[in-house]
Amino acid sequence: MRPNPAPYLEVVFDIPLNRVYTYAMDSNGAGRLGKRARVSFGRRGDMLGYIIGETAHAPPAGVAVKPVRRIVDEEPVFGERELDLARWVAGYYLCALGQALAAMIPSGKRPGASSFPVEIDGEIAGGTPELSAEQEAALEAVTAPQAGSRLFYLYGITGSGKTEVFLRAADRILHEGKSVLYLVPEIALTRQTAEAVKERFGPTASVIHSALSPNARLTEWARIQRGEARVVVGPRSAVFAPARDLGLVIIDEEHDGSYKSGSTPRYHARQVAMRRCAREGARLVMGSATPSAEAWKLMGEGAITRLTLTRRLSGGSVPEVRLVKLHGADSCFTKELREEIRKTALMGKQTILFLNRRGFGSFFYCEKCDCTLTCRRCSVSLTYHKNRERAVCHYCGYQIKAPKVCPKCGSVAVGYANFGTELIEEEARETFPDLRICRADTDSVAGKGSLERTMDSFRAGGFDILLGTQMVAKGLNFPGVRLVGVVLADTGLCMPDFRAAERVFSLIVQVAGRSGRYFPDGKVVVQTLRPKDPVIISACNLDVAGFFDAELKARKALSFPPYTRLIKFTVRSKSAEQAEAAADALADRAGALLPAGADMLGPSECPIGVIAGNHRRQILLRGPEMGALHRAATELARDHESRKENGVYLEVDVDPVSLL
Repeated sequence: MRPNPAPYLEVVFDIPLNRVYTYAMDSNGAGRLGKRARVSFGRRGDMLGYIIGETAHAPPAGVAVKPVRRIVDEEPVFGERELDLARWVAGYYLCALGQALAAMIPSGKRPGASSFPVEIDGEIAGGTPELSAEQEAALEAVTAPQAGSRLFYLYGITGSGKTEVFLRAADRILHEGKSVLYLVPEIALTRQTAEAVKERFGPTASVIHSALSPNARLTEWARIQRGEARVVVGPRSAVFAPARDLGLVIIDEEHDGSYKSGSTPRYHARQVAMRRCAREGARLVMGSATPSAEAWKLMGEGAITRLTLTRRLSGGSVPEVRLVKLHGADSCFTKELREEIRKTALMGKQTILFLNRRGFGSFFYCEKCDCTLTCRRCSVSLTYHKNRERAVCHYCGYQIKAPKVCPKCGSVAVGYANFGTELIEEEARETFPDLRICRADTDSVAGKGSLERTMDSFRAGGFDILLGTQMVAKGLNFPGVRLVGVVLADTGLCMPDFRAAERVFSLIVQVAGRSGRYFPDGKVVVQTLRPKDPVIISACNLDVAGFFDAELKARKALSFPPYTRLIKFTVRSKSAEQAEAAADALADRAGALLPAGADMLGPSECPIGVIAGNHRRQILLRGPEMGALHRAATELARDHESRKENGVYLEVDVDPVSLL
């Protein structure tokens, strides 16, 4: 029997106010920590709240206490451990506790108990592959009982067997009676990895991702909470899964930017994983062929134990990479790339064409008056989508009918420059009419299950050429691919962001890794307008060490991460004057709070100055260590909240991965 509950409940909400609200206990006394409640919240009316405790202390005299309308859950959906993690997320990433809990806990209706049995099956169908000596050494290092390092990095070329090491490590941890979190960056990878995990571990595996319905996600959450599911696979939000007796966290493709949330709370799954591992005594193993700059530096310093895999295991070898000048080419495909596509098709093999820009053309131009088309709500060019005859903003969704004459001077001498995947698809179909071609980008695979069907068909040999954006570059395994063509390697290289070179290098190396994984004559053709750019050259040489040697020297000289820490404040308002005034006032206050050794960049207009009609200004706080910098940022955020101005909004990003 539960003792008599306290008369009041402490409730927080998914709102940007770091306050705890008091409500009267429900009439059945069912309200308690970890449950969700429907309550009346001022002018917002009915809202979902998270109960974080009970109290016998009444609010101050004169403050009316509203009753709880309904307790949503029969059993708690979070406990003290999850609440402790939410408090850390809220404190570190400078958001409200309710916002942190909302990011962690799936929405939906809590299901009843399921009948899934708990099984651990250490044998994959058809038998497990024999490990190489390098794989065996890595597995022993990760799973050996020891009091030393609990942070590991599996650094290996694409196709070197990192996944098998992860699965074997998970199997050993399960047999110790502990749980495993297996994080992957994209839904496409979630499915591929989930299939391998389910085949290996059966019903004790759980998959969580955004494509599941809210009820389905909460069903899986409940299975994990009860201990029925002990291997959890998913993208960044899976790091919050309530795994019992956590023993291991795996972060596959650790370098990927999608591990960082783009909305409040702006958490990074890698940092949350490190926090959980430290608190719960678990091990963390990350892996990639192209580590992040932060991870590379920590490996070099010995803070993370590096475990290296140097060779492909399925009959493949490191592909031959050719750097080809795009200057003077009469189409999007150079002679060298066209010849290799033909040769590959004649061999019965497949080609991947990669271009990290969707649409047909990225900006409109008029030869007579130099008019360009920009979004009326964002300071970016509209992208032409030929199949829809629309010019579309990829930031806010604004679109217009694509003009055939200049809207400014009426000239018909107009066009679109900077090709995208849609134009490449059209030209590929004209150049190779006898080949089967499919496209995979967010425009062509928007429907539910569309991406999976496209990838499955290509993997089964249903297409000769797969054309896509970065979703075809990450970790996917296609046995029939001989050739990878990087249509334009320079895309993104001139972005106003200190991580631009790292992103371009990583994408080229990753997409090159899709080639020749199962046979020794894989080929990669990299087309570029900058054949002498050191980033492009390092990527074509697959020279990870050489790239980071130069990149880290540049970062150190310029005082950018990983040699400093950053906290970004973005002020936005429908009024440019308000945004500028608020940013100036914020900068004045920040100047007085900055610790010794820290500095401030800005205030300045964001690289994309207007999005969805909101004018954006930013301030960067920069310092050698996070502690003092974070204290200043915390004070600055509180000060701004206390002086909150109507129509002005503040976004705080601790350790930003992008400055756009």
